[in-house]
Amino acid sequence: MLSCEYSFLMFRASHIPNSICVMRILLVIPIAISLRSEEFLLALVLIIVAGLSDALDGYLARRFDWRTRLGGLLDPLADKLLVVTVILTLTFMNLTPIWLACVVIGRDLVIVTGAIFYHYLIGPVPPDPSAISKINTVCVLLYIIFVILRQASGWPPETGMLLIGAAVLFTSLVSGVDYVIRWSAKAAAHRGKGEKGDIQSS
Repeated sequence: MLSCEYSFLMFRASHIPNSICVMRILLVIPIAISLRSEEFLLALVLIIVAGLSDALDGYLARRFDWRTRLGGLLDPLADKLLVVTVILTLTFMNLTPIWLACVVIGRDLVIVTGAIFYHYLIGPVPPDPSAISKINTVCVLLYIIFVILRQASGWPPETGMLLIGAAVLFTSLVSGVDYVIRWSAKAAAHRGKGEKGDIQSS
C-alpha cells in the first residue's frame, strides 16, 4: 500500500515541470494584452517571470529526473509560442522591423515543419537543441527585453539595439541552416539503416 502511494506521489511530482510549462503558456495572453495597452513595465515583469519559470522547470526535470514525453513537447511549444506572440505584437506596434520578425518566425516554422515530417516519416523527435540554437534563443529573448525596456525607459541606445538585432539575424539564419543539415543527415542515416536491414533480411 505504501509503495503504491509513493509511486502515485512520484507520478504527480514528475508532472510539476509540465504544470509550470502550462503556466508559461497561459502567461502569453496577459503579456500580449499588456503590450497592446503599452504597459511595458508590466509586460517586462511577466516576460521575466516566464523566463524564470523556464529555468525552473528545466532544473526540476534534470535534478529529479522528472522528464516526460509530454514535457519534451510542452517546453519548446511554450518557448516558441511566447516568442512568436511577442514578436508579432511588437511588429504590429511598429516596434520591430517586419523583416526581422519574418526571419525569427520563419526559422521556427522551418523547425516545426521539419519536426512534424520527421515524426511521421522517421520516428519521434528527441529534444536535441544545438549550441547555436540555444544562443539564438538567448539573443531573441534579449532583443525582446531590450525593445520593451527601451519603450519603458529609453535604454538601451539605438547602437545597442542594432547590435542585438544583428545577433538575432545571424543566429537565426545559422541555427536554421544547422537544423536542416543535422536532421536531414539523421533522416538519411536512419533510412540507410532501414534499407541495409531490408537487404540483409532478403
